[in-house]
Amino acid sequence: MTDRDNLTRVTVNLGLFSNILLSIVKTCVGILGHSAALLADGINSTSDVVYYIAVKIFMKQAQKPADVEHPYGHRQLESISAIVVGAFILTTGIAIFWESVNKVYDLLSKTEIGQPLSIWTLVIALFTFGLKIFLYTYTRKNIPKTKNPTLKALANDHLNDIMAAVAVVVGVLLGRLGYYWMDPAAGAIVAIYIIKTGVEIIMESSRELMDYLPDEDFVRELKTEAMAVEGVRSIEDLGIHRFGPYFTVNMTITVDGDISVDKGNIISDSVEKRLLDKFSTGLRQVHIHFHPYFEKHSSADPDPGSKTNIGVSL
Repeated sequence: MTDRDNLTRVTVNLGLFSNILLSIVKTCVGILGHSAALLADGINSTSDVVYYIAVKIFMKQAQKPADVEHPYGHRQLESISAIVVGAFILTTGIAIFWESVNKVYDLLSKTEIGQPLSIWTLVIALFTFGLKIFLYTYTRKNIPKTKNPTLKALANDHLNDIMAAVAVVVGVLLGRLGYYWMDPAAGAIVAIYIIKTGVEIIMESSRELMDYLPDEDFVRELKTEAMAVEGVRSIEDLGIHRFGPYFTVNMTITVDGDISVDKGNIISDSVEKRLLDKFSTGLRQVHIHFHPYFEKHSSADPDPGSKTNIGVSL
């Protein structure tokens, strides 16, 4: 858990410091260079800084150990953190879209006169594009290592910024050719993509907080690994409870009815160890119970390992 948390912290800090730099540079150059798209992107980076700070606070709290009031720990704060990220993205996208559309209308209706865009807006957009590609690649690489939903949300936000940088480049180039309304129009297009991503992040993180069950492939692998332990005759029941990025498994197996209780405990411990070793990044706890297996059980059920009740353990 220490390595996972350290990798998460490094990834978040890298994104935070990068967005602090970008928010200052893009906002200043957007104002001085008369680029609505770059200014909107600067506002987006400023909101990134705010929610990165919120993410750091949530991540710190999520690392707290289990206590009496939170026997499963505090890891669900990671999903809550991802929802915070999604909410900031959604709010920022709506604000940018509204401002950009108003700017397009003012330019097309001649109520506002377009101004030549500075070449520095193009330089900053290209710099943002390169930096965000690096951050996106680095963050995506760390998602399977940490199983942290917040990093997935941050990676999606980096992708938003890449799209925004491309839109700024297009808007600046066309703006310098005299099509001034294309600059805010590019900002509006980016805002639509930002809104879509914010909604997706909120929906996915909400599913995790609702304890949705894993896919059938994961369940099938759990059963296969358990049945591979010598002495396990069938799986009677399987309960899976999700908490944050991890699962707690409650499994009831059957063993020969004429063996000793000590032998049954040894088999149960073997199943528990095998599952924890096999799924070390996905399982937090495994609880194995055993019942006696009788021949009449097999005659009623030709495939005793197939009848498994999947549910949320309490």
